[in-house]
Amino acid sequence: MNELKLSKRLETVADYIPEGAFFADIGSDHAYLPCYSILQGRASGAIAGEITDGPYESARSQVKKCELSESIFVRKGDGLSVLRNDDQVDCITIAGMGGTLISKILEEGSGKLTNVTRLILQPNIHAISIRLWLVDNGWKLIAEEIIEEDHKIYEVLVAEKGDPKEPYQAHSYEASLLLGPFLAAKRSDIFMKKWTGELNHLKSIIKQLEQAGHTIESSEKYQELIKQVKLIEEVL
Repeated sequence: MNELKLSKRLETVADYIPEGAFFADIGSDHAYLPCYSILQGRASGAIAGEITDGPYESARSQVKKCELSESIFVRKGDGLSVLRNDDQVDCITIAGMGGTLISKILEEGSGKLTNVTRLILQPNIHAISIRLWLVDNGWKLIAEEIIEEDHKIYEVLVAEKGDPKEPYQAHSYEASLLLGPFLAAKRSDIFMKKWTGELNHLKSIIKQLEQAGHTIESSEKYQELIKQVKLIEEVL
């Protein structure tokens, strides 16, 4: 049963799971990531957490199918509430959600992070929410990846305990928060594609507001858009 194939997105997450880790995959869906990581000999064991019945059952049947019921514990619950004090989880993965939701899960479950040494987070949107949370909570970004799969662009953020401000040296702090300090330094083709597209999108909204002779109410939104354009242009 070693032929389990992951999406490029989840494979990128799997690449950052420390060798021999016992990790928790929150919002595990079909438990593909835990199954794959153990079958590949990377992780020693895992907890697959799911909040809804359907994905919880899918995860259970996938684990059973892979004959990994001894190594993967599928639990139903909200966010990090699936973790118990004696679990000794050293790594947490959360993939395929919005950045705001991922930050909320980390915030609400922050008491469960005491012994965790690494976070691997893959937001579909709003990665800035995660970067802000990491800075506020003493987690230092150690790596970022940006990938494209099926015409969608994803970011993967990896953090460990440390000086959270350290990676944010090259560009202004605000620009690095928005675009990602490691990603901004690399400026890969996918990164340039994403932010050039975002820049054009923002500029077209600004143009529409200007043509509409934007009112005082929209003025705050207008200023925010102008600021974002400047931050993106600073890096590009």
